[in-house]
Amino acid sequence: MSGWYAQLLLGGIVMAGASVQWLTGMGFALLAVPALVLLLGPAQGVALTNCAAGVICAVGLAEDWRRVRLSAMVPMVVASACTVPAGTWVAAHLPEPVVLAGTGSLVTLAVLLVMCGANAPALGGLKGALAAGAAGGFMNSSAGVGGPPVSLYALNAGWTVREFVPNAQFYGVVVNTFSVAANGVPRLGAGVWGFAVAGLVVGAVIGKALATRVPERAARRLVLLLALAGGGSTLVKGVLEI
Repeated sequence: MSGWYAQLLLGGIVMAGASVQWLTGMGFALLAVPALVLLLGPAQGVALTNCAAGVICAVGLAEDWRRVRLSAMVPMVVASACTVPAGTWVAAHLPEPVVLAGTGSLVTLAVLLVMCGANAPALGGLKGALAAGAAGGFMNSSAGVGGPPVSLYALNAGWTVREFVPNAQFYGVVVNTFSVAANGVPRLGAGVWGFAVAGLVVGAVIGKALATRVPERAARRLVLLLALAGGGSTLVKGVLEI
């Protein structure tokens, strides 16, 4: 990717994703993946999302690691380790338009499930943790969005937002580490990396500043609506190019 405008756009995308992540505790990948995939292509867009999301989760977890529920998270991350390679293989061996359509479909479906609050006893307990981890690992390495299955597990386990955030961050650190190991670090120039890092830093500052001013419910609704629009546009682009 070359040109200041494209690099500035990438920095803005990362900044927006980081802002909503710090504001609501979720949303970086849902918001950033569709735009980054369209800007960089599926492979590089997903790889950059894995790197950035992992960093954000690690910084957040450093402040709140004591509330991680290892009894639920260990089965999740073990299951994700089994499915991350499959997601990487699928994304690498399908034509780019198919990957675009698949990424858009996964983002759109994930957002709709979270918005509807899918509730089922089968999504709880050990089996639910294994299913959420496996689905999240595959989705994270193939499409960059591994969080929604964990959100659905937390919903069915009756977790509060305060309980959910550190556990989601723990899962994010581990599954994004797996995904980066499988997909590799994105091959971007020094200038692009500079804009991406600047976007992460500025986004964190903005998100923290807004956290005390914007109602959490309204912020989450905005994130999901933007993610739904992004997923839909990526799906349409992929379908039109097939």
